[in-house]
Amino acid sequence: MEIDYKTIKEFDKEKLQELFLLVGWDSGNYPFKLKEAIKNSHRVYSAWDDEKLVGLINSLSDGVMTVYFHYLLIRPDYQGMGIGEILVKLILDEYQDFARKVVIAYDSEIEFYKKCGFEIGLDKSPLFITYLKT
Repeated sequence: MEIDYKTIKEFDKEKLQELFLLVGWDSGNYPFKLKEAIKNSHRVYSAWDDEKLVGLINSLSDGVMTVYFHYLLIRPDYQGMGIGEILVKLILDEYQDFARKVVIAYDSEIEFYKKCGFEIGLDKSPLFITYLKT
């Protein structure tokens, strides 16, 4: 199997929705907003097995100094194949000269990001306001 990596921002909403729901991310329940969010990202790298979207990473940035890596998703049946590491490397190369590269990770993801070169900011804490459906 050969995985192709692309830098596109226009996706079929069903393919995005499928990927997000397969990894259990609530964003997949909002396919129209998700498609717009990805389109409005600063940069998006995606991984494809033929016509199947198998992975994606995106960034939000001011374009000169700070970049946030928001989504990194790999289909469960493609995890452990190095696709996530390649996507992280591609996007880090894009922003190599930026002063701040930030990812907010779930505790279960910390070791993966450490392997990719990120470090925990000991004097920093992530803060969230999450929209709850009523």
